Amino acid sequence: MNPVDPSTKVKVAIIGASGYSGEELVKLLLLHPHVQLTVLTSRQYDGRSLGEIFPRFASLPGACDLRFEAPDTPSILQRAEVAFLALPHGVAAEFAEPLVAGGCQVIDLSADFRIRDPKVYREFYGSEHPAPQLLSQAVYGLPEWRREAIRSAQLIASPGCYPTSILLPTLPLIRDGLIQPATLVANSLSGVSGAGRKADIPFLFVECNESVRPYGVTFHRHLSEIEQEISLAAQTPTVIQFTPHLIPVNRGILTTMSVAPSKQAEGPTGIDQIEACLRQAYEGEPFVRLLGPEALPDTKHVVGTNHIEIAWRMDPRTGRLMLMSAEDNLLKGAGGQAIQSMNILRGLPETAGLLL
Repeated sequence: MNPVDPSTKVKVAIIGASGYSGEELVKLLLLHPHVQLTVLTSRQYDGRSLGEIFPRFASLPGACDLRFEAPDTPSILQRAEVAFLALPHGVAAEFAEPLVAGGCQVIDLSADFRIRDPKVYREFYGSEHPAPQLLSQAVYGLPEWRREAIRSAQLIASPGCYPTSILLPTLPLIRDGLIQPATLVANSLSGVSGAGRKADIPFLFVECNESVRPYGVTFHRHLSEIEQEISLAAQTPTVIQFTPHLIPVNRGILTTMSVAPSKQAEGPTGIDQIEACLRQAYEGEPFVRLLGPEALPDTKHVVGTNHIEIAWRMDPRTGRLMLMSAEDNLLKGAGGQAIQSMNILRGLPETAGLLL
């Protein structure tokens, strides 16, 4: 394989590079054959070398030249063509606005541009949207469903981890009228890294270890984008039941859903229609692994990768369809999926830097 000409590499910045998702972006982009990582920002680690903060990356190509710096928009615009925002909601929009205005392509991992309606954002996030004028141009970056829109986007809102685990199994079935989306009940279990790198008591080791607990019951913030995308596919406003749970592992999400099939998918041939729909939707998709009739999703098989595993079963006693998925919340649910969108946006091989 011929080496990539350094002059053709995409110059990339990571704003907020010291969190869990930012850390994953650093690792993947340092190893990406078509990327030159030029800017890493972190107010906390301003001036410190990448190798000092993340010693395991010190020997990766280009790492020795990188230092964390305080974010400065004019400097970022001069040194980067693409900027990943790995920042909390509300903060990300403060950087997205001037970066987009300056011509930079922005991929936001926060929730700031996932929600189309600023009223819904206010309802779920408790504040006015900080940059509502950008909402109409933001593309919801679920690559398997928005690939063409991503190609020409300047602002990409990368989906949340829970929404990815729920939307990829359900959207094809909703689109083809095979399930009744308003009957959907979703339960997800997530590793502790999903809460971010912060010293909150509920996420300390002693609190999480040997413990499984629900949280965000009836009103988790990710419900807003899940219901938005399901409603778009169903072409009617739809609400669902979603309950997340915290489990004592570092990373990974397992989601189990039950939903009533439509009249079209009832009966002995219903499961065959379900399988045919999913296989048609995801045939050839590099990061969607559809499991056969004997296998079930397992986080062990996806952690550390950009893959999602999907399985399905019809319950003969209840007549309800069971849908299951597993993914890495920091990769397919965050940094990996964001890089997948960047590859599409820049006309690169979609799997570049992601075949772990």
